[in-house]
Amino acid sequence: MSLWSNLALGFLYLSPLVSVVAMLAQGLATAGPPSMFWILIVGAGQLLVALVFGEIVAQYPIAGGLYQWARRLWNGQYAWILSWIYLACVIVAIATTAMFGSSFVANLFTGTRESAGVPVTPGLSALIAGAMLLVGLLLNMTGTKTLSRIAGAGLAAELIGVIAVGLYLLVFERHNDLSVFFDTMGTALDGDYSTAFVGAALVGILMVYGFEACGEVAEEVPNPGRQIPRAMILTVVVGCSSALLSFAGYVLAAPNLVEIVNGNVADPIPAILNDSIGFIGTKIFLVIALTSFLACVMGQQASSSRLVYSFARDNMFPGAHIFAKLSQKGHVPVCALVGVNALSALLLLFVYLVPDSLYRVAGGQMLAGYVAFQMVVVAALRARMKGWKPAGAFSLGRWGWIVNLGALAYGIFACVILSLPSSNESLGLLDRWIALVGLSVVVVTGLLYMYIAKPHRNSTAPEGDAVEVANAMRRSAGVARAGGTSRPGKVDAGTVRGLPAR
Repeated sequence: MSLWSNLALGFLYLSPLVSVVAMLAQGLATAGPPSMFWILIVGAGQLLVALVFGEIVAQYPIAGGLYQWARRLWNGQYAWILSWIYLACVIVAIATTAMFGSSFVANLFTGTRESAGVPVTPGLSALIAGAMLLVGLLLNMTGTKTLSRIAGAGLAAELIGVIAVGLYLLVFERHNDLSVFFDTMGTALDGDYSTAFVGAALVGILMVYGFEACGEVAEEVPNPGRQIPRAMILTVVVGCSSALLSFAGYVLAAPNLVEIVNGNVADPIPAILNDSIGFIGTKIFLVIALTSFLACVMGQQASSSRLVYSFARDNMFPGAHIFAKLSQKGHVPVCALVGVNALSALLLLFVYLVPDSLYRVAGGQMLAGYVAFQMVVVAALRARMKGWKPAGAFSLGRWGWIVNLGALAYGIFACVILSLPSSNESLGLLDRWIALVGLSVVVVTGLLYMYIAKPHRNSTAPEGDAVEVANAMRRSAGVARAGGTSRPGKVDAGTVRGLPAR
Protein backbone atom coordinates (compact mmCIF):
# COMPACT_ATOMS: atom_id res chain seq x y z
CA MET A 1 0.00 0.00 0.00
CA SER A 2 1.52 3.31 -1.14
CA LEU A 3 1.50 6.62 0.75
CA TRP A 4 -1.35 7.76 -1.51
CA SER A 5 -3.40 4.62 -0.78
CA ASN A 6 -2.77 4.98 2.96
CA LEU A 7 -3.76 8.65 2.82
CA ALA A 8 -6.88 7.71 0.85
CA LEU A 9 -7.86 5.24 3.58
CA GLY A 10 -7.57 7.85 6.32
CA PHE A 11 -9.28 10.50 4.18
CA LEU A 12 -12.23 8.20 3.50
CA TYR A 13 -12.62 7.42 7.20
CA LEU A 14 -12.39 11.12 8.10
CA SER A 15 -14.86 11.82 5.25
CA PRO A 16 -15.14 15.63 5.18
CA LEU A 17 -18.03 15.45 2.68
CA VAL A 18 -20.13 13.30 5.01
CA SER A 19 -19.29 15.53 7.97
CA VAL A 20 -20.00 18.84 6.25
CA VAL A 21 -23.33 17.81 4.73
CA ALA A 22 -24.35 16.19 8.03
CA MET A 23 -23.43 19.12 10.28
CA LEU A 24 -23.91 22.29 8.19
CA ALA A 25 -27.55 22.87 9.13
CA GLN A 26 -27.05 22.03 12.81
CA GLY A 27 -23.94 24.19 13.07
CA LEU A 28 -25.53 27.22 11.43
CA ALA A 29 -28.75 26.92 13.43
CA THR A 30 -26.82 26.60 16.70
CA ALA A 31 -24.08 29.23 16.37
CA GLY A 32 -24.39 30.83 12.94
CA PRO A 33 -21.54 31.06 10.39
CA PRO A 34 -18.79 31.34 13.08
CA SER A 35 -19.45 27.65 13.83
CA MET A 36 -17.07 26.99 10.92
CA PHE A 37 -14.13 27.90 13.18
CA TRP A 38 -14.64 24.64 15.06
CA ILE A 39 -13.06 22.90 12.08
CA LEU A 40 -9.87 24.91 12.70
CA ILE A 41 -9.94 24.41 16.48
CA VAL A 42 -10.50 20.67 16.30
CA GLY A 43 -8.10 20.29 13.38
CA ALA A 44 -5.30 21.91 15.40
CA GLY A 45 -6.02 19.73 18.43
CA GLN A 46 -6.27 16.50 16.48
CA LEU A 47 -3.07 17.34 14.62
CA LEU A 48 -1.30 17.17 17.99
CA VAL A 49 -2.90 13.77 18.58
CA ALA A 50 -1.83 12.61 15.11
CA LEU A 51 1.76 13.64 15.88
CA VAL A 52 1.71 11.55 19.07
CA PHE A 53 0.25 8.60 17.16
CA GLY A 54 2.93 9.09 14.51
CA GLU A 55 5.72 8.58 17.04
CA ILE A 56 4.04 5.43 18.35
CA VAL A 57 3.35 3.80 15.00
CA ALA A 58 6.89 4.63 13.84
CA GLN A 59 8.19 2.46 16.68
CA TYR A 60 5.40 -0.12 16.37
CA PRO A 61 4.51 -0.44 12.66
CA ILE A 62 2.28 -3.45 13.29
CA ALA A 63 -1.39 -4.13 12.54
CA GLY A 64 -3.89 -3.47 15.30
CA GLY A 65 -3.95 0.31 15.66
CA LEU A 66 -5.07 1.70 19.01
CA TYR A 67 -5.20 -1.72 20.70
CA GLN A 68 -1.60 -2.62 19.89
CA TRP A 69 -0.31 0.86 20.71
CA ALA A 70 -1.96 0.90 24.14
CA ARG A 71 -0.85 -2.67 24.86
CA ARG A 72 2.79 -1.96 24.11
CA LEU A 73 2.80 1.40 25.90
CA TRP A 74 0.93 0.18 29.00
CA ASN A 75 -0.52 -3.35 29.29
CA GLY A 76 -3.15 -5.80 28.08
CA GLN A 77 -5.88 -4.79 30.55
CA TYR A 78 -5.62 -1.15 29.56
CA ALA A 79 -5.64 -2.01 25.86
CA TRP A 80 -8.66 -4.28 26.25
CA ILE A 81 -10.94 -1.69 27.85
CA LEU A 82 -9.74 0.91 25.34
CA SER A 83 -10.74 -1.38 22.47
CA TRP A 84 -14.10 -2.11 24.11
CA ILE A 85 -14.84 1.63 24.21
CA TYR A 86 -13.54 2.21 20.68
CA LEU A 87 -15.67 -0.65 19.34
CA ALA A 88 -18.76 0.97 20.86
CA CYS A 89 -17.83 4.22 19.11
CA VAL A 90 -17.55 2.56 15.69
CA ILE A 91 -20.80 0.59 16.07
CA VAL A 92 -22.67 3.79 16.94
CA ALA A 93 -20.92 5.56 14.05
CA ILE A 94 -22.38 3.07 11.56
CA ALA A 95 -25.89 4.00 12.68
CA THR A 96 -25.35 7.77 12.85
CA THR A 97 -23.68 7.90 9.43
CA ALA A 98 -26.61 6.02 7.90
CA MET A 99 -29.10 8.31 9.66
CA PHE A 100 -27.32 11.44 8.46
CA GLY A 101 -27.39 10.05 4.92
CA SER A 102 -31.10 9.21 4.98
CA SER A 103 -32.24 12.75 4.19
CA PHE A 104 -30.13 12.75 1.02
CA VAL A 105 -31.83 9.58 -0.19
CA ALA A 106 -35.21 11.18 0.46
CA ASN A 107 -34.21 14.40 -1.30
CA LEU A 108 -32.84 12.47 -4.27
CA PHE A 109 -36.19 10.81 -4.94
CA THR A 110 -38.70 13.36 -3.63
CA GLY A 111 -37.02 16.76 -4.03
CA THR A 112 -38.54 19.02 -6.69
CA ARG A 113 -37.37 22.07 -8.61
CA GLU A 114 -39.39 24.26 -6.25
CA SER A 115 -38.33 22.44 -3.06
CA ALA A 116 -35.03 20.57 -3.36
CA GLY A 117 -34.83 19.87 0.37
CA VAL A 118 -37.81 18.15 1.97
CA PRO A 119 -38.56 17.28 5.63
CA VAL A 120 -38.03 13.61 6.52
CA THR A 121 -40.14 11.90 9.18
CA PRO A 122 -38.37 9.85 11.89
CA GLY A 123 -39.94 6.66 10.55
CA LEU A 124 -38.81 7.27 6.99
CA SER A 125 -35.33 8.27 8.16
CA ALA A 126 -34.97 5.06 10.20
CA LEU A 127 -36.28 2.96 7.30
CA ILE A 128 -33.83 4.48 4.80
CA ALA A 129 -30.93 4.19 7.27
CA GLY A 130 -31.83 0.54 7.86
CA ALA A 131 -31.80 -0.05 4.11
CA MET A 132 -28.34 1.53 3.90
CA LEU A 133 -27.09 -0.79 6.65
CA LEU A 134 -28.52 -3.79 4.80
CA VAL A 135 -27.00 -2.79 1.45
CA GLY A 136 -23.63 -2.18 3.09
CA LEU A 137 -23.84 -5.52 4.92
CA LEU A 138 -24.67 -7.47 1.77
CA LEU A 139 -21.90 -5.80 -0.22
CA ASN A 140 -19.37 -6.36 2.58
CA MET A 141 -20.29 -10.03 2.72
CA THR A 142 -19.14 -10.49 -0.88
CA GLY A 143 -15.53 -9.82 0.09
CA THR A 144 -12.84 -7.17 0.27
CA LYS A 145 -12.70 -6.62 -3.50
CA THR A 146 -16.18 -5.12 -3.44
CA LEU A 147 -15.23 -2.98 -0.45
CA SER A 148 -12.13 -1.76 -2.31
CA ARG A 149 -14.19 -0.78 -5.35
CA ILE A 150 -16.78 1.06 -3.26
CA ALA A 151 -14.00 2.74 -1.28
CA GLY A 152 -12.40 3.94 -4.52
CA ALA A 153 -15.73 5.34 -5.69
CA GLY A 154 -16.23 6.92 -2.28
CA LEU A 155 -12.85 8.65 -2.42
CA ALA A 156 -13.64 10.05 -5.87
CA ALA A 157 -17.00 11.23 -4.53
CA GLU A 158 -15.26 12.93 -1.59
CA LEU A 159 -12.85 14.80 -3.86
CA ILE A 160 -15.60 15.92 -6.25
CA GLY A 161 -18.19 16.69 -3.58
CA VAL A 162 -15.88 18.60 -1.25
CA ILE A 163 -13.14 20.24 -3.29
CA ALA A 164 -14.71 20.68 -6.74
CA VAL A 165 -18.15 21.79 -5.53
CA GLY A 166 -16.65 23.93 -2.76
CA LEU A 167 -14.37 25.76 -5.19
CA TYR A 168 -17.19 26.29 -7.67
CA LEU A 169 -19.45 27.81 -5.02
CA LEU A 170 -16.67 30.07 -3.72
CA VAL A 171 -15.64 31.35 -7.14
CA PHE A 172 -18.89 31.56 -9.09
CA GLU A 173 -21.86 31.55 -6.69
CA ARG A 174 -21.04 33.92 -3.84
CA HIS A 175 -24.04 35.72 -2.36
CA ASN A 176 -22.52 36.69 0.99
CA ASP A 177 -19.45 38.55 2.15
CA LEU A 178 -16.63 37.05 4.23
CA SER A 179 -17.79 39.20 7.14
CA VAL A 180 -20.67 36.74 7.75
CA PHE A 181 -18.19 34.42 9.47
CA PHE A 182 -17.98 36.99 12.26
CA ASP A 183 -21.75 37.55 12.45
CA THR A 184 -23.61 35.44 15.03
CA MET A 185 -26.95 36.29 13.36
CA GLY A 186 -28.92 36.30 16.60
CA THR A 187 -27.85 32.87 17.83
CA ALA A 188 -26.58 34.16 21.19
CA LEU A 189 -28.69 32.79 24.05
CA ASP A 190 -29.80 35.67 26.30
CA GLY A 191 -26.87 37.70 24.99
CA ASP A 192 -24.34 34.95 25.78
CA TYR A 193 -22.81 33.65 22.55
CA SER A 194 -20.30 31.34 24.24
CA THR A 195 -22.99 28.77 25.06
CA ALA A 196 -24.19 28.75 21.46
CA PHE A 197 -20.65 28.46 20.11
CA VAL A 198 -19.79 25.55 22.40
CA GLY A 199 -23.05 23.90 21.35
CA ALA A 200 -21.79 23.87 17.75
CA ALA A 201 -18.58 21.99 18.60
CA LEU A 202 -19.77 18.86 16.78
CA VAL A 203 -19.18 20.69 13.49
CA GLY A 204 -15.48 20.01 13.97
CA ILE A 205 -15.45 17.16 16.46
CA LEU A 206 -17.64 14.84 14.38
CA MET A 207 -15.35 15.40 11.42
CA VAL A 208 -11.74 15.11 12.50
CA TYR A 209 -11.26 11.51 13.48
CA GLY A 210 -10.52 8.32 11.58
CA PHE A 211 -6.89 9.17 10.80
CA GLU A 212 -5.87 6.31 13.10
CA ALA A 213 -7.09 3.97 10.34
CA CYS A 214 -3.83 4.71 8.51
CA GLY A 215 -1.97 2.80 11.23
CA GLU A 216 -4.33 -0.19 11.29
CA VAL A 217 -2.78 -1.49 8.05
CA ALA A 218 0.83 -0.81 9.07
CA GLU A 219 2.11 -4.20 7.96
CA GLU A 220 0.82 -3.61 4.43
CA VAL A 221 2.73 -0.33 3.91
CA PRO A 222 6.36 -0.13 2.71
CA ASN A 223 8.63 1.80 5.10
CA PRO A 224 5.70 2.25 7.53
CA GLY A 225 7.76 4.05 10.16
CA ARG A 226 8.00 7.03 7.82
CA GLN A 227 4.96 6.67 5.57
CA ILE A 228 2.19 6.18 8.13
CA PRO A 229 2.97 9.26 10.29
CA ARG A 230 3.00 11.33 7.09
CA ALA A 231 -0.31 9.82 5.99
CA MET A 232 -1.98 10.55 9.34
CA ILE A 233 -0.75 14.14 9.40
CA LEU A 234 -1.78 14.71 5.78
CA THR A 235 -5.19 13.17 6.48
CA VAL A 236 -5.86 15.77 9.18
CA VAL A 237 -4.43 18.70 7.20
CA VAL A 238 -6.01 17.86 3.84
CA GLY A 239 -9.29 16.76 5.42
CA CYS A 240 -9.69 19.95 7.47
CA SER A 241 -8.62 22.18 4.58
CA SER A 242 -11.14 20.62 2.19
CA ALA A 243 -13.87 20.75 4.85
CA LEU A 244 -13.21 24.45 5.43
CA LEU A 245 -13.39 25.04 1.69
CA SER A 246 -16.68 23.19 1.43
CA PHE A 247 -18.29 24.72 4.53
CA ALA A 248 -17.28 28.23 3.49
CA GLY A 249 -18.55 27.60 -0.04
CA TYR A 250 -22.04 26.64 1.15
CA VAL A 251 -22.27 29.55 3.58
CA LEU A 252 -21.13 32.16 1.05
CA ALA A 253 -23.35 30.71 -1.69
CA ALA A 254 -26.52 30.58 0.44
CA PRO A 255 -29.07 33.06 -0.95
CA ASN A 256 -31.16 32.79 2.22
CA LEU A 257 -28.55 32.46 4.95
CA VAL A 258 -30.67 34.13 7.65
CA GLU A 259 -33.50 31.67 7.00
CA ILE A 260 -31.07 28.74 7.33
CA VAL A 261 -29.68 30.09 10.61
CA ASN A 262 -33.23 30.56 11.90
CA GLY A 263 -33.95 26.90 11.14
CA ASN A 264 -36.59 27.62 8.50
CA VAL A 265 -34.92 25.56 5.75
CA ALA A 266 -35.44 21.81 6.19
CA ASP A 267 -32.26 20.76 4.39
CA PRO A 268 -30.11 23.72 3.30
CA ILE A 269 -27.55 21.94 1.10
CA PRO A 270 -29.99 20.78 -1.62
CA ALA A 271 -31.60 24.23 -1.46
CA ILE A 272 -28.26 26.02 -1.91
CA LEU A 273 -27.20 23.72 -4.73
CA ASN A 274 -30.58 23.96 -6.46
CA ASP A 275 -30.14 27.72 -6.56
CA SER A 276 -26.52 27.55 -7.80
CA ILE A 277 -26.06 24.48 -10.01
CA GLY A 278 -29.69 23.80 -10.86
CA PHE A 279 -32.08 20.92 -10.37
CA ILE A 280 -30.15 18.34 -12.42
CA GLY A 281 -26.83 19.38 -10.90
CA THR A 282 -28.31 18.99 -7.42
CA LYS A 283 -29.51 15.47 -8.22
CA ILE A 284 -26.03 14.55 -9.48
CA PHE A 285 -24.50 15.91 -6.28
CA LEU A 286 -26.94 13.89 -4.17
CA VAL A 287 -25.83 10.73 -5.98
CA ILE A 288 -22.19 11.69 -5.27
CA ALA A 289 -23.01 12.34 -1.60
CA LEU A 290 -24.84 9.03 -1.27
CA THR A 291 -21.84 7.21 -2.76
CA SER A 292 -19.66 8.79 -0.10
CA PHE A 293 -22.14 7.94 2.68
CA LEU A 294 -22.38 4.32 1.54
CA ALA A 295 -18.59 4.00 1.30
CA CYS A 296 -18.26 5.47 4.80
CA VAL A 297 -20.88 3.08 6.22
CA MET A 298 -19.22 0.10 4.54
CA GLY A 299 -15.80 1.13 5.79
CA GLN A 300 -17.12 1.44 9.35
CA GLN A 301 -18.87 -1.92 9.06
CA ALA A 302 -15.68 -3.56 7.81
CA SER A 303 -13.49 -1.92 10.46
CA SER A 304 -15.75 -2.82 13.40
CA SER A 305 -16.32 -6.38 12.18
CA ARG A 306 -12.56 -6.95 11.86
CA LEU A 307 -12.05 -5.64 15.38
CA VAL A 308 -14.80 -7.96 16.67
CA TYR A 309 -13.27 -10.86 14.74
CA SER A 310 -9.77 -10.21 16.09
CA PHE A 311 -11.18 -9.95 19.63
CA ALA A 312 -13.19 -13.14 19.17
CA ARG A 313 -10.20 -15.02 17.79
CA ASP A 314 -8.42 -14.39 21.09
CA ASN A 315 -11.57 -15.23 23.11
CA MET A 316 -11.82 -11.67 24.37
CA PHE A 317 -15.61 -11.36 24.94
CA PRO A 318 -18.79 -13.43 25.50
CA GLY A 319 -19.79 -15.78 22.67
CA ALA A 320 -16.42 -15.29 21.00
CA HIS A 321 -16.53 -18.69 19.28
CA ILE A 322 -19.51 -17.55 17.20
CA PHE A 323 -17.77 -14.47 15.85
CA ALA A 324 -14.34 -16.02 15.31
CA LYS A 325 -15.32 -17.51 11.97
CA LEU A 326 -14.54 -16.54 8.38
CA SER A 327 -16.65 -17.38 5.35
CA GLN A 328 -15.19 -19.99 3.02
CA LYS A 329 -15.74 -17.69 0.06
CA GLY A 330 -14.09 -14.31 0.47
CA HIS A 331 -12.75 -15.02 3.99
CA VAL A 332 -15.13 -12.44 5.46
CA PRO A 333 -16.10 -12.42 9.19
CA VAL A 334 -19.80 -12.78 8.37
CA CYS A 335 -21.00 -13.40 11.94
CA ALA A 336 -19.08 -10.36 13.17
CA LEU A 337 -20.56 -8.27 10.35
CA VAL A 338 -24.09 -9.38 11.21
CA GLY A 339 -23.49 -8.81 14.92
CA VAL A 340 -22.26 -5.22 14.65
CA ASN A 341 -25.04 -4.34 12.21
CA ALA A 342 -27.66 -5.82 14.53
CA LEU A 343 -26.43 -3.53 17.31
CA SER A 344 -26.42 -0.56 14.92
CA ALA A 345 -29.99 -1.41 13.90
CA LEU A 346 -31.05 -1.32 17.56
CA LEU A 347 -29.62 2.17 17.75
CA LEU A 348 -31.68 3.18 14.71
CA LEU A 349 -34.74 1.99 16.62
CA PHE A 350 -33.72 4.10 19.61
CA VAL A 351 -33.34 7.23 17.47
CA TYR A 352 -36.75 6.52 15.92
CA LEU A 353 -38.36 6.18 19.36
CA VAL A 354 -36.57 9.27 20.68
CA PRO A 355 -36.90 11.81 17.83
CA ASP A 356 -34.34 14.62 17.60
CA SER A 357 -31.79 12.60 19.60
CA LEU A 358 -29.50 11.95 16.61
CA TYR A 359 -27.02 14.75 17.29
CA ARG A 360 -26.83 13.87 20.98
CA VAL A 361 -26.22 10.22 20.08
CA ALA A 362 -23.49 11.35 17.67
CA GLY A 363 -22.00 13.36 20.52
CA GLY A 364 -21.94 10.21 22.65
CA GLN A 365 -20.26 8.34 19.81
CA MET A 366 -17.53 10.95 19.61
CA LEU A 367 -17.12 11.04 23.40
CA ALA A 368 -16.35 7.30 23.31
CA GLY A 369 -13.97 7.81 20.39
CA TYR A 370 -12.18 10.68 22.13
CA VAL A 371 -11.81 8.70 25.35
CA ALA A 372 -10.20 5.86 23.36
CA PHE A 373 -7.85 8.31 21.61
CA GLN A 374 -6.93 10.00 24.87
CA MET A 375 -6.21 6.67 26.51
CA VAL A 376 -3.44 6.21 23.93
CA VAL A 377 -2.23 9.78 24.53
CA VAL A 378 -2.16 9.14 28.31
CA ALA A 379 -0.34 5.83 27.77
CA ALA A 380 2.28 7.63 25.68
CA LEU A 381 2.73 10.29 28.38
CA ARG A 382 3.06 7.61 31.07
CA ALA A 383 5.66 5.80 28.98
CA ARG A 384 7.64 9.04 28.61
CA MET A 385 7.60 9.43 32.38
CA LYS A 386 9.08 5.95 32.64
CA GLY A 387 11.90 6.86 30.27
CA TRP A 388 10.46 6.13 26.83
CA LYS A 389 12.17 8.02 24.03
CA PRO A 390 10.49 7.08 20.73
CA ALA A 391 12.97 5.30 18.48
CA GLY A 392 11.10 5.09 15.20
CA ALA A 393 11.94 6.85 11.97
CA PHE A 394 9.46 9.61 12.88
CA SER A 395 10.28 11.42 16.11
CA LEU A 396 9.40 14.80 17.59
CA GLY A 397 12.58 14.87 19.64
CA ARG A 398 12.51 17.33 22.53
CA TRP A 399 9.14 18.62 21.27
CA GLY A 400 7.58 15.25 22.09
CA TRP A 401 6.71 16.17 25.67
CA ILE A 402 5.14 19.49 24.68
CA VAL A 403 3.09 17.96 21.86
CA ASN A 404 1.99 15.05 24.08
CA LEU A 405 0.85 17.42 26.84
CA GLY A 406 -0.87 19.64 24.27
CA ALA A 407 -2.70 16.63 22.81
CA LEU A 408 -3.84 15.63 26.30
CA ALA A 409 -5.03 19.16 27.12
CA TYR A 410 -7.00 19.34 23.88
CA GLY A 411 -8.49 15.89 24.46
CA ILE A 412 -9.67 16.80 27.97
CA PHE A 413 -11.16 20.02 26.59
CA ALA A 414 -13.05 18.11 23.88
CA CYS A 415 -14.26 15.40 26.28
CA VAL A 416 -15.62 18.04 28.67
CA ILE A 417 -17.53 19.71 25.83
CA LEU A 418 -18.92 16.38 24.62
CA SER A 419 -19.97 15.46 28.17
CA LEU A 420 -22.02 18.62 28.71
CA PRO A 421 -25.80 18.12 28.83
CA SER A 422 -28.07 19.43 26.11
CA SER A 423 -29.10 23.05 26.61
CA ASN A 424 -32.71 22.02 25.87
CA GLU A 425 -34.16 21.89 29.39
CA SER A 426 -37.45 20.44 28.12
CA LEU A 427 -35.70 17.08 27.60
CA GLY A 428 -35.68 14.38 30.25
CA LEU A 429 -32.66 14.02 32.54
CA LEU A 430 -31.26 10.92 30.80
CA ASP A 431 -31.85 12.42 27.36
CA ARG A 432 -29.98 15.61 28.25
CA TRP A 433 -27.01 13.60 29.54
CA ILE A 434 -27.22 10.89 26.88
CA ALA A 435 -23.54 11.09 25.85
CA LEU A 436 -22.18 10.67 29.37
CA VAL A 437 -24.79 8.05 30.28
CA GLY A 438 -24.02 6.02 27.16
CA LEU A 439 -20.27 6.12 27.79
CA SER A 440 -20.79 5.15 31.43
CA VAL A 441 -22.83 2.10 30.43
CA VAL A 442 -20.12 1.00 27.98
CA VAL A 443 -17.28 1.52 30.46
CA VAL A 444 -19.02 -0.11 33.43
CA THR A 445 -20.12 -3.20 31.48
CA GLY A 446 -16.64 -3.52 30.01
CA LEU A 447 -14.92 -3.22 33.38
CA LEU A 448 -17.30 -5.72 34.99
CA TYR A 449 -16.72 -8.27 32.25
CA MET A 450 -12.97 -7.71 32.37
CA TYR A 451 -12.95 -8.15 36.16
CA ILE A 452 -15.07 -11.33 36.05
CA ALA A 453 -13.80 -13.10 32.92
CA LYS A 454 -10.30 -11.57 32.66
CA PRO A 455 -10.28 -11.82 28.85
CA HIS A 456 -6.99 -9.93 28.56
CA ARG A 457 -5.22 -12.99 29.96
CA ASN A 458 -6.08 -14.94 26.81
CA SER A 459 -3.33 -13.14 24.89
CA THR A 460 0.38 -13.70 25.44
CA ALA A 461 1.49 -10.95 23.07
CA PRO A 462 4.15 -8.48 24.31
CA GLU A 463 2.93 -5.66 26.53
CA GLY A 464 4.40 -2.68 28.35
CA ASP A 465 7.71 -2.91 26.49
CA ALA A 466 8.00 0.57 24.95
CA VAL A 467 11.23 1.50 26.75
CA GLU A 468 12.91 -1.86 26.07
CA VAL A 469 11.96 -1.87 22.39
CA ALA A 470 13.13 1.72 21.92
CA ASN A 471 16.49 0.91 23.52
CA ALA A 472 16.85 -2.26 21.44
CA MET A 473 16.07 -0.32 18.26
CA ARG A 474 18.73 2.26 19.09
CA ARG A 475 21.30 -0.44 19.70
CA SER A 476 20.32 -2.08 16.41
CA ALA A 477 20.58 1.25 14.59
CA GLY A 478 24.01 1.88 16.17
CA VAL A 479 25.29 -1.48 14.97
CA ALA A 480 23.88 -0.80 11.51
CA ARG A 481 25.61 2.57 11.33
CA ALA A 482 28.89 1.07 12.46
CA GLY A 483 28.67 -1.72 9.90
CA GLY A 484 27.18 0.38 7.13
CA THR A 485 24.58 -2.33 6.45
CA SER A 486 21.35 -0.45 7.01
CA ARG A 487 19.88 3.02 7.23
CA PRO A 488 19.82 4.51 10.73
CA GLY A 489 16.32 4.54 12.17
CA LYS A 490 15.05 1.67 10.08
CA VAL A 491 12.58 -0.39 12.10
CA ASP A 492 13.66 -3.96 12.75
CA ALA A 493 10.45 -6.02 12.66
CA GLY A 494 12.05 -8.76 14.72
CA THR A 495 12.97 -6.29 17.44
CA VAL A 496 9.46 -4.82 17.48
CA ARG A 497 7.60 -8.15 17.61
CA GLY A 498 10.11 -10.44 19.26
CA LEU A 499 10.37 -9.30 22.86
CA PRO A 500 8.51 -11.65 25.18
CA ALA A 501 5.56 -10.55 27.25
CA ARG A 502 6.51 -9.43 30.73
